[in-house]
Amino acid sequence: MNATTTAGHKPSRFDRLYLDEGGTDFIGRSKLWYAITIGLLIISFLAIGIRGFNLSLDFEGGTNVTVPAAGQVADDVADTFSESTGVEPEKVQVVGSGDSKTIEITSERLSQDQVDEARSAIYEKHHPKNAEGEPSPDAIGSSTVSESWGSSITKRMVIAMLVFLVAATVYVAVRLQRDMAFAAILALIIDGIVIAGIYALFGLEVSPAVVIGLLTVLTFSIYDSVIVFDKVNENTAGITGQRKHTYAEQANLAVNQTLMRSISTSVISALPIIALFVVAIWLMGIGTLRDLALIQLIGVVEGIFSSLFLATPLLVSIVNRRKDIKRHNQRVARYRAGEPADGDADSDASVTGAGEDAAAHARPAGSVDADDADAARAAAPRTADGKRTVVTPGSGSATTPATGSSAARAPKTGTEGGHNATWRPGK
Repeated sequence: MNATTTAGHKPSRFDRLYLDEGGTDFIGRSKLWYAITIGLLIISFLAIGIRGFNLSLDFEGGTNVTVPAAGQVADDVADTFSESTGVEPEKVQVVGSGDSKTIEITSERLSQDQVDEARSAIYEKHHPKNAEGEPSPDAIGSSTVSESWGSSITKRMVIAMLVFLVAATVYVAVRLQRDMAFAAILALIIDGIVIAGIYALFGLEVSPAVVIGLLTVLTFSIYDSVIVFDKVNENTAGITGQRKHTYAEQANLAVNQTLMRSISTSVISALPIIALFVVAIWLMGIGTLRDLALIQLIGVVEGIFSSLFLATPLLVSIVNRRKDIKRHNQRVARYRAGEPADGDADSDASVTGAGEDAAAHARPAGSVDADDADAARAAAPRTADGKRTVVTPGSGSATTPATGSSAARAPKTGTEGGHNATWRPGK
């Protein structure tokens, strides 16, 4: 395809994404994307191994006491909690803003008597106010989760992840190709590791809402990869039957053709997540919404990198290891180097199989491959008066078409060398 249209209008930058010579060479920079990915994986594994995860109460078990923060000092409330229960808090934090600001105190699992003593002591000393602005012991909340409950949640999380990966692999393999399924799942696993590494590195709390959000963003990531792979599947159909383009080039074209769709989808997905994030943190202070919004925002950003810069290069690297694609790449290289087409006869048959052999035997004798015919017409020498010299396939003889009569302009056929050949005068 040419960079200019038939009307002489030069396409825009976005239009060039759909042209063979336009867009960005994503596949050609595969080593760069792999280097970035390996760096992120190393950092993620180190963060997970050294820092570990900051698991929420739902996973580890324990007791959580909440106190309205209006007019209160978090450290003073924590001291009162320790004095009344004899247990040091594991974590004290202030969440939310404005009237919804709340002090959260997390500790090991307490008995109901200890929880009652803590609530009574905090009320008597700090007099927290309820939503109506009146001091009330009911303004102090508490929740206790057992270790067995946390263990059960963890097992269910692992099962959910495994079921999701298996279902996604089967779908992509059935819908597209086995190689595509392998590349998509490999990119998906890398997404999960990098996101987990971010949570470990920055000490972000891992709660059940985070797990739910992670499954959501991984689904979005594989959806985006399937969109790109579907276009790759379309562009590479029958790729070994021609010699102008390699599999990598057609895959790169597919990434460029779906680039704007991927970016638009990601931006549109990020907007409501950002709105949810703002509402959860600055307005309502709801921890579950905050966890859900944060994991989705991180996942959308990671998903853009994965679907555009990782999944398709992985696919090309896998496919290029196949013997038929290796032979096809060699054919394309020979064709571009201008080597004689005779050397391709055997390799063509070995690449395309028996189906093409049958088609080749069914051709009329002396017929010429379309690519070879185009090249022959372009390279045909001209005589001094501007006429082309045409070589009749199979005979090796050269003929200069005559002009000036209707008989000369009519197509001629010959049987020299045992081949039927048809030619027309060049313009």
